[in-house]
Amino acid sequence: MSDLPGLDLGRLRAHLESELPGLTSGPLTGELVQGGRSNLTYVVGDGVRRWVVRRPPLGHVLATAHDMGREHRVMSALAGTSVPVPETHLLCQDDSVIGAPFYVMEHVEGEVFRTPEQTARLDDEQRRALSMRLADVLADLHSLDPEQVGLGDFGRPAGFLERQVKRWSKQLAASRSRELAGVDRLAQRLGELVPESRCTGIVHGDYRLDNVLVGEDLDIAAVLDWEMATLGDPLTDVGLLAVYWEGFDDLAHNPIAKGVGPLYGFPRARELWERYSARSGIDLSDVDWYVAFGYFKLAVICEGIHYRFAHGQTVGEGFEQIGAQVPHLVAKGLSALNEEA
Repeated sequence: MSDLPGLDLGRLRAHLESELPGLTSGPLTGELVQGGRSNLTYVVGDGVRRWVVRRPPLGHVLATAHDMGREHRVMSALAGTSVPVPETHLLCQDDSVIGAPFYVMEHVEGEVFRTPEQTARLDDEQRRALSMRLADVLADLHSLDPEQVGLGDFGRPAGFLERQVKRWSKQLAASRSRELAGVDRLAQRLGELVPESRCTGIVHGDYRLDNVLVGEDLDIAAVLDWEMATLGDPLTDVGLLAVYWEGFDDLAHNPIAKGVGPLYGFPRARELWERYSARSGIDLSDVDWYVAFGYFKLAVICEGIHYRFAHGQTVGEGFEQIGAQVPHLVAKGLSALNEEA
């Protein structure tokens, strides 16, 4: 039994045996899943079964980010709905077990498409079908009644967009270690131009192709990474998805959203919007503001990752390239608002 960065397998097994007797049948082995930019994800097994363990990143953790209880709660609530999620087994908020809160969930078979080599295996028809399914699942999530699934108190929808701009501005300040041209103006303009929310729903917070598991049938087997989920304006998910989808097409090197969007044979974001709107009935006339906010939010997330990398607090590959994307994201956000960078 060898331990992993941030996960003591012996202590994990002892806790599982105490809380869920019979779940494990022997010593645990595991691996850190590469590709995640935020919470750490491990696949662990006992030689018979496998599970997934999630915990916050090592070191610098922003005040309201990386909430294991939040992620565990929303996936538990969505079990049995039209939104596919893994089965949750256990939540541990006691830092003394492995050094941080964590939860354990079902290991779902499937592939995460996060490289051009992976998406290149798909033909045009498969890319389109997967894109439309991605839009369908998001529409289904936003169409759920939060009260009906036990999430009526999961957030404060009133004033959601205003609070989001302020929240991410505070997150930026908490991880700020260098000058970033235009970022303050982007935050200011977003605050001045906040649209009136047209609807309220369950917001994923980071919905994109590489945050879902795709089964062998190319259907979505599970939606993952719910750490930023809340109740609020669901169009924030729509705007951010567009940023991931085609916001990096003009970069020679893109370490964030690889292998997706029109550059790789997928439909344009506008086609996903049309599919989403037809299925959900939600009006997308103000979508440009949400796209700009998506750029701002992702810029703040990337700056937090850059901060942790600069302070030696990240685990995995590719983090050294994230900080260079922040100025691009800020410029694209200003452009979405028809502001000069």
